[in-house]
Amino acid sequence: MAQAAAKHLVQAEAHGLPTHGMSRVPFYCSMLRNGRADGTAHPAVVSERAGACLIDNRDGLPYVSVEWAVAEAIQRARRNGIAFAGVRNSAHVGVLGIHLLPVAEARLVGFAFTNSPAAIPAWGGKKALFGTNPVAAAFPRKDADPIVIDLALTTVVRGRIMMAMRKGERIPEGWALDRHGKPTTDPKEAIEHGSLFAIGGAKGAMLALMFELICAALTGAAIGPEADSFFSEEGNKPRIGQAFIAVDPAALAGTDRFSERVETIVRTMLADPEVRLPGARRFAAERASREGIEVPEDLIAQIEKLCST
Repeated sequence: MAQAAAKHLVQAEAHGLPTHGMSRVPFYCSMLRNGRADGTAHPAVVSERAGACLIDNRDGLPYVSVEWAVAEAIQRARRNGIAFAGVRNSAHVGVLGIHLLPVAEARLVGFAFTNSPAAIPAWGGKKALFGTNPVAAAFPRKDADPIVIDLALTTVVRGRIMMAMRKGERIPEGWALDRHGKPTTDPKEAIEHGSLFAIGGAKGAMLALMFELICAALTGAAIGPEADSFFSEEGNKPRIGQAFIAVDPAALAGTDRFSERVETIVRTMLADPEVRLPGARRFAAERASREGIEVPEDLIAQIEKLCST
């Protein structure tokens, strides 16, 4: 479990995503130390049918379960054309797009969803209900990096607010609401008591509802208000859910036709010199980081202290 988590966090740093990288180590240690996660958990498949399976994470850090779910989705999609692998009793899962890279490497199309502790109000409401509920997709390309689309349904990812809180900085107005549903520039208030703005207003809130249903209803996991904040020292086991879908292009238009259509879309996009492909910055950062990653000295000191306690 520790190795799988560390591998993912370092890869997030290599992709230029420090908000989801080493800065999460203290929070994971806190969850384990305070009983919010079980470091001895062994996940298990609890339900399955040809193209679908459900893995019970059993309250551990979920990286082992997610690796298993992705592997199951790949194998089942190769046999059935499409597959759905769900995870329940889960927790913070890092960067969804990274989990989909093995799907793209297998020449399949991948989709990933997760819910999370309440962060976004239902449209018209003031109280946080849905999570940031990230979604990701990966489309393989012939002889090129895959197209990876990865986003949360908030104006800004909660990790950026968390980093501002750690640095003692204010956040811009328009990122978050306080406990009364009013705009706030206090990151601590936003993280601990408030909520976040959904992208696209009502449309973003509807997408949050959609992904909440996919991740919680289909897997039997907790919904946002039932999971205490990832960033609180005290609280319950989150027990949220994730969903991974893999699709084999060979079962539809065919691999060659799929690749031709993808490359046509890519060429058309890149004909505009101002356009860059989703995920391109991550892969460029990963190649540039082969000699190492930069981690703030205070974070390194904090992690070293955790290692000695």
